[in-house]
Amino acid sequence: MATASSGCSPVPRISRLLVAGRGEIARRIMRTAREMGIATVAVYAEPDADAPFVREADQAVSLRGTTSQETYLDIEKVIDAARRTGADAVHPGY
Repeated sequence: MATASSGCSPVPRISRLLVAGRGEIARRIMRTAREMGIATVAVYAEPDADAPFVREADQAVSLRGTTSQETYLDIEKVIDAARRTGADAVHPGY
């Protein structure tokens, strides 16, 4: 970590990460986050509600829609979910 004497600003610690993807990639990201002590948030489309990546997240938020266009690719919905859950960062999931 950077110190005051190094002239660099300290990097803020991430405590909650929203993963804005799905499937196996989201599971791998969440597994790594857990190993680093970071809580995870999954966002999901209605057809993915029972998917492993949703069950394995510390918290899950429905994006209220069925298609990728209505959910994962709707930046406003993803950012709103991050704000509502207190996520410090968003991983795009790919």
